[in-house]
Amino acid sequence: MSAPVIAIDAMGGDFGPRSIVQASIACLLATPSLHLTLVGQAPLLEDLIARHSGVDRSRLLVVNATEVITMDDRPAVALRGKPDSSMRVALRLLADGQAQACVSAGNTGALMALSRFVLKTLPGIDRPAMVAAIPTQRGYCQLLDLGANVDCSADNLYQFAVMGSVAAQALGVTRPKVALLNVGTEDIKGNQQVKLASSLLQAAPGLNYIGFIEGDGLYRGEADVVVCDGFVGNILLKSSEGLATMIGDRIETLFRQNVMSRAVGALALPLLKRLKADLAPARHNGASFLGLQGIVIKSHGSAGAQGFQSAIQRALIEIQENLPERLHGRLEELL
Repeated sequence: MSAPVIAIDAMGGDFGPRSIVQASIACLLATPSLHLTLVGQAPLLEDLIARHSGVDRSRLLVVNATEVITMDDRPAVALRGKPDSSMRVALRLLADGQAQACVSAGNTGALMALSRFVLKTLPGIDRPAMVAAIPTQRGYCQLLDLGANVDCSADNLYQFAVMGSVAAQALGVTRPKVALLNVGTEDIKGNQQVKLASSLLQAAPGLNYIGFIEGDGLYRGEADVVVCDGFVGNILLKSSEGLATMIGDRIETLFRQNVMSRAVGALALPLLKRLKADLAPARHNGASFLGLQGIVIKSHGSAGAQGFQSAIQRALIEIQENLPERLHGRLEELL
């Protein structure tokens, strides 16, 4: 396999180019075979890179883009009003074969619209879906959709389940268990779309569909892939991140209340640090846009350097596993 090349939209996210350059250089140091192309305002990016010593510039290219898509821009503005945006240029590098993946922390709606326009979807896929790993008691669960599709038909949910199963296999799960997120596990529960999607999945050959799952079952690790519409999935994801942060902060506060609790906290500190690191949203940052003719990873807009580095690592894994081709082959069997 040739050296992986990833195009980076260096102008997106809440922390901007400084954080993205830092994450990119850290990834290059950690992965000697990796090549990155930073897309954005070239003078600014070159200045930020120059502040880091020991950078292998043979593996770090800068491509100029004169426009930036803001978090407030509507998808239509991104499509028609900013042809030289860093996001669009990065996606074009992917479409033209100059990169094997694209990573952006920018406007989600704009990234989805541009990705569909520039890359197109795989045959048989109506809408791409966002998927990310959620920590559970037994490891991780692939949850999709995370916000790309607020309203979904039964066919959409069926396609998401197929794509999620292939993605889980690419990440090392043998015969992943697939479930539909619902308000109950009984067959009579749920709306019409979920019930119809369940019937479609039960008839899918080779898919390890286990039925409905509730939110608590997701965190117990009862399924490897959990499917829902983007409205539900985005709320679940953001609530999970907020809960994990709140629990970590509450535990730290409790251990600082008095001398005795501080003493106990000092003994428990290594375990607490490990737990907090395991649950940290930054460690699991990076949602994949499944169903496109190319690898696109969306980093959380509020992710810092560590979080953006995780998103780049997810892109690298998908390149190594040739995920779009694997999806295409499986989709031909089931769609």
